[in-house]
Amino acid sequence: MAKENTPGETPAELIRIAEKTGLNGDLLVRSSKLSAKVDNTAIQDGFQLYLHSFILSSDGEWAVVQQGMNDATSTARRYHWHSPTIASFVEEPHTFIYGPNQGQIINITDKKADATRAGILQLTKEDPERLLPEIRKLVMPAHHDVKAKDVDLKRLGSVLAVAYQKEHLDMESLLLLEGLGPRTLQSLVLVSEVIHGTPSRFDDPARFSFAHGGKDGHPFPVPTKVYDEAIQTLENAVQRAKLGNSEKNEAIKNLSKAAQQLERDFQPNNNFEQLIEKERNESWKYGGRTVMGRAKAPKQKPNDSQLQLF
Repeated sequence: MAKENTPGETPAELIRIAEKTGLNGDLLVRSSKLSAKVDNTAIQDGFQLYLHSFILSSDGEWAVVQQGMNDATSTARRYHWHSPTIASFVEEPHTFIYGPNQGQIINITDKKADATRAGILQLTKEDPERLLPEIRKLVMPAHHDVKAKDVDLKRLGSVLAVAYQKEHLDMESLLLLEGLGPRTLQSLVLVSEVIHGTPSRFDDPARFSFAHGGKDGHPFPVPTKVYDEAIQTLENAVQRAKLGNSEKNEAIKNLSKAAQQLERDFQPNNNFEQLIEKERNESWKYGGRTVMGRAKAPKQKPNDSQLQLF
């Protein structure tokens, strides 16, 4: 397992692990970099990555758990990846993204963004010397949807020049190009929207979850007793699976499938705030804790029978 790092520290550690184990270090490094680039650039949700954990098994399977911070709201978002479930790094690759959904954002990993990805790649096949003057015409008029402030022509030009030299460039390789950050990808998305008519806004893939609360107390304190019980349940399941208990192993898989189906079919109701309030009020019963300390029982309001007349 590679310990918690910033995204830039993990590749060197993965190469060292690969040299000791014989695993494909280049592939592991590429997976680490791509997962970070997708969550920081391909999905523009306002959260800047600051923590990247790459968890590696002895047979080469891996998981990534990374966290981003939104400085404006002082809230965090967590991104989860698991290699056996990834068919594509650029089309719905996550097992889950924890955080409140923000509606429409730039998200080229959306399944419906296939035409947008194709439009962006088409731009990279055009000669930058001919393409950039046309883009300059598109972004200069103040009344246009694509305004000059939205497009960094100098950076865009340098990325297009590098991309133009690459043969058989796909979306994953484009994301890994040096210099391609959120602003440049946004420029490509907006220019593709004007030239090719491809959409630029898609659904935020985050789905808020509050099963175990948050250490900052939001949406409620971490219920440590529930947390410990969940860890023990998972540990028992793993041990049974290791012992070859195929029946138990199959039951775990079926439970996972059932949970995924329930999630797909789930329709939120109107009492979400009441559910959160209930969890906050009862957190102390389950060992609720935050970085500030233990959760306390809410103060009881006196009822009529408790009021005394003087």
